Amino acid sequence: MDDVRMIFVNLPVRDLAAAKAFYGGLGFSFNEQFSDERTASVVVDENIVVMLLTRDRFADFVTGEVGDPAQSTTVLNGLSASSREEVDELVSRALAHGGKPWLPAQDHGFMYGASFTDPDGHVWEVIWMDPANVQ
Repeated sequence: MDDVRMIFVNLPVRDLAAAKAFYGGLGFSFNEQFSDERTASVVVDENIVVMLLTRDRFADFVTGEVGDPAQSTTVLNGLSASSREEVDELVSRALAHGGKPWLPAQDHGFMYGASFTDPDGHVWEVIWMDPANVQ
């Protein structure tokens, strides 16, 4: 049996309630077992979890200053989509729930992507690739 890897993306947030409302508005669920008054465990997919941490809680895990994604891009989070329509749907939900547009959509025929930022400025790129062109 192969081990399945998971990814945990940890993001500092200014307002945990607002961040939870945003990510819940994207259609993601929460794992309450790993959430408390300063953290929220967002289940994006079976193997993808986004940990939202208040900025003071995030500071417990890093050396130096906690970066501010609203001032400069700190990371690009890429998330695959199963269709062009899913790309557009997720971006639309993000914008409807307090996210902001980031770069314009890019259509390369075999690959289509669009992006947004969450309310704190963390960048998310949503990408569909035609399975016929992926080996």
